[in-house]
Amino acid sequence: MNNTKTRKRLQITFQSDISLPEEESDERSEPKAETSEKSGSKGRIWEFIAIATIPIVLVFGNSMLVPVLPEMQRQLEISKFQSSLIISIFSLAAGVFIPVIGYLSDRFGRKKIIIPALIVYGGAGILAGFGAIWNSYAVIITARAIQGMAAAGTAPIAMALVGDLYKGGTESKALGLIEASNGVGKVLSPIIGSLLVLIVWYASFFAFPVFCALSLLAVLFLIKESKHGEKQPLKSYIHKIGQIFREKGSWLITSFFAGSLGLFILFGVLFYLSNTLEEAPYHIDGVLKGAVLAIPLLGMVITSYTTGSLIKKKGLLMRWLMNIGLVMMTLALAATIFFFKNIYVFIGLLTVSSVGTGLLLPCLNTMITGSVQKSERGMITSLYNSLRFLGVAFGPPLFGWMMDISDRVVFITVSCLSLVTLGLVFFLIKPPRQIN
Repeated sequence: MNNTKTRKRLQITFQSDISLPEEESDERSEPKAETSEKSGSKGRIWEFIAIATIPIVLVFGNSMLVPVLPEMQRQLEISKFQSSLIISIFSLAAGVFIPVIGYLSDRFGRKKIIIPALIVYGGAGILAGFGAIWNSYAVIITARAIQGMAAAGTAPIAMALVGDLYKGGTESKALGLIEASNGVGKVLSPIIGSLLVLIVWYASFFAFPVFCALSLLAVLFLIKESKHGEKQPLKSYIHKIGQIFREKGSWLITSFFAGSLGLFILFGVLFYLSNTLEEAPYHIDGVLKGAVLAIPLLGMVITSYTTGSLIKKKGLLMRWLMNIGLVMMTLALAATIFFFKNIYVFIGLLTVSSVGTGLLLPCLNTMITGSVQKSERGMITSLYNSLRFLGVAFGPPLFGWMMDISDRVVFITVSCLSLVTLGLVFFLIKPPRQIN
């Protein structure tokens, strides 16, 4: 019997391109009854809710301000380019600082990074609000850069925290929840931003500290983090990160690329749809436009949470779902080349593509967080999130540039990119049949 088990383990290892650290394998082979008992507890549900608030706060940082930009241009008498920097400076600052924050979270602990990040995030929102009252663009742009740096310590570190707190099916479910709450934030934030503009155009800036305070209280009182491990010397830490990429670089880099591209396409096509809805013959804007944009995002949200709940430690299922998701994205985006002028079919195809994204991302999240030890997890998940963040940041401007050339160029480009990603994922990401 023992010989049979040994042969099975060896067979799975040799067929896989993804290997988990030995100490984590032991942790993840805990009895199912214990995991099931924990996941069913009320404390676990409240913990999930607390974790879900972190990515929502991050998403609000940009998406809630999109409806504010036209009014900001008029009030501050600034150009479209200057108003676009309100979004871009936040995303770029976050993208640059995420790896640094990831290292600090590995060294000092996740909560010790998330808590001050939320405080600074909310405080910078107040500063931006006073900048608007003082009619000072310089103060607003400075505050937004500070917010971006603080944002680096929110959702990316929450992903590493999930990897620390949970194992097996509970971990993948929590990561699916993070992806779903990220999408929920993107659905709600334009609508909330549109409603806040009705009060006063800079009300969104003062709303940030409210959301941050709620998330801060949830993290402080509902999440119990275990004691962090020994602090590694920087040289040893960098050596271990380098070793991870030497051993697993082919599938890790492919995963980073696939996650970044998935969000690049998602928010690029939503930017395209947003512009299309405001033009003739539709002339849809404000809250109603936000509701229409929510349709594809809801497809992603529901799929992300369901996928996270189903995949557990099933490596073969993850591989199937990732490839199916990319096939859906490729075919749906290819079809938009011919149907982008029919708004109803177009929204339907974008929803199919978003469902494909919802199949892809939770699988990538689970594999990435589960493939490294706790002591290096913050850096790896931060590098991944940094690229995802840059994908979101560069999606709308690059789509805008392609739209100036031709509508068909937009969808030919994204369908080709999806096809290339499908090929890379199919050949380079091969998780074991069962990730133990």
